[in-house]
Amino acid sequence: MPLTLIQFKDAAGARGVAAILDRAEPRRVTGVTTTLELAQAALATGTGLEAVATARLGDPLDLASVTLLAPIDHPDTAHLLMTGTGLTHLGSAEGRDKMHRAAVENPAPTDSMKMFLMGVEGGKPTAGETGCQPEWFYKGDGSCLVAPDAPLRSPAFALDAGEEPEIAGIYLIDADGTPVRLGFALANEFSDHVTERGNYLWLAHSKLRNAALGPELLVGDLPADVRGTSRIRRGDDVIWEKPFLSGEANMSHAIANLEHHHFKYGLFRRPGDVHVHFFGTATLSFSEGVTTQPGDVFEIEAQPFTLPVRNPILVEEAAPVSVRAL
Repeated sequence: MPLTLIQFKDAAGARGVAAILDRAEPRRVTGVTTTLELAQAALATGTGLEAVATARLGDPLDLASVTLLAPIDHPDTAHLLMTGTGLTHLGSAEGRDKMHRAAVENPAPTDSMKMFLMGVEGGKPTAGETGCQPEWFYKGDGSCLVAPDAPLRSPAFALDAGEEPEIAGIYLIDADGTPVRLGFALANEFSDHVTERGNYLWLAHSKLRNAALGPELLVGDLPADVRGTSRIRRGDDVIWEKPFLSGEANMSHAIANLEHHHFKYGLFRRPGDVHVHFFGTATLSFSEGVTTQPGDVFEIEAQPFTLPVRNPILVEEAAPVSVRAL
């Protein structure tokens, strides 16, 4: 039975955690106010997160009476890191390859296609071995994490505001520096694909954006075959909609391989830090010629999650930055 955790704020502003067991009515988790506190309690007692949550189930929670928050956060946003990997899904190289081939008009395989094929050949190593390392990027810290239904803020200088429907792994670093996976969340890894298309070396710039998680943290294993739908709403109309696939059955890399190549760096194993790591996607509206507008709403849903990721686009006002000498 799938168990998901949600964080919420009630009408009085008090925070809390609730659990949804086998898609039933949410019930409050007693004794904690955040998912992080619950995870720390599980680590302290040597008990699994699911067992700790189910042992604390309390009264039912009416979701209409609360404001949903991201399923994980940290009281110090600098200690939540958002990162990701690309070209990890079967078919994910097609759109990227078209983008870069159009830019260089070169019949030779692009670097994107080469990296994708490396993943196909070596991204799922046998147990005990290390596979090919994936593309990696930095998204931001906890200040860039957007709550359910809150706006995804696109910088004034951005050339595009595009969705990326995917799954994110959620991790807490234990006191001894061991990464501990808390679970998985449905995600929108918001990006600027026009900037990336201009020059592949601008990929890092295109990724420094907000990102949104769905309200639920799926505790336990991610199904091998995740199927969902990504759509864009403009007013009362759906201007684009397409199914997407995730899970290891649809990926060129094993999740364990992506985890290894992120956490192999010691700076990502700092005790007490939270990590949100995006696993990539093969489905983009940008690849099909869609140009989003301020006010458009991204909506992403997938089993086994009960609730969608839903966020509108907001373009920030221009704010020139200058540096002064001290």
